[in-house]
Amino acid sequence: SSVKLKLICAQVLRDLLGEAIEYEKILKLTSDAKLESGDVKATIAVLGFILSSAAKHNVDSESLSSELQQLGLPKEHASGLCRSYEEKQSSLQDSLRACSLRLSQLGSVCWRVDYTLSSSELREVNEPLVHLTFNLRDGERGRTAAVPVALSADKFRVLLA
Repeated sequence: SSVKLKLICAQVLRDLLGEAIEYEKILKLTSDAKLESGDVKATIAVLGFILSSAAKHNVDSESLSSELQQLGLPKEHASGLCRSYEEKQSSLQDSLRACSLRLSQLGSVCWRVDYTLSSSELREVNEPLVHLTFNLRDGERGRTAAVPVALSADKFRVLLA
């Protein structure tokens, strides 16, 4: 029914907003339809895709309802889904904006320059080597990772250009 779909959408929206999804509630709501576990997961994934895509593209609830009905969803179900979407649209967009293209952040950079005067192979080398260590913070988990890089003087100039 449309009420059950709205309640499932509420759980999916919770998940999209970073809150814990309550699978038990969803399983209870879908128990009378005799859906298998894979079908329930597919339903959650489809609703998540529809709701997040609509928010990403700033689709208003009327247009979303119209599109869902054109795809064959009954009007009552489409309107229930769209009411849930409309209630959480701005917070969903804010949440998506916050995690968009934020894989990691640069915490700090450490550097060192080694200057090789000569080696066992060559009498005179006179070549600098720049060692950089980028300390990156993972946006989601908050962990820090060090990424070391060694560059010749020419490559370092390209990096700075």
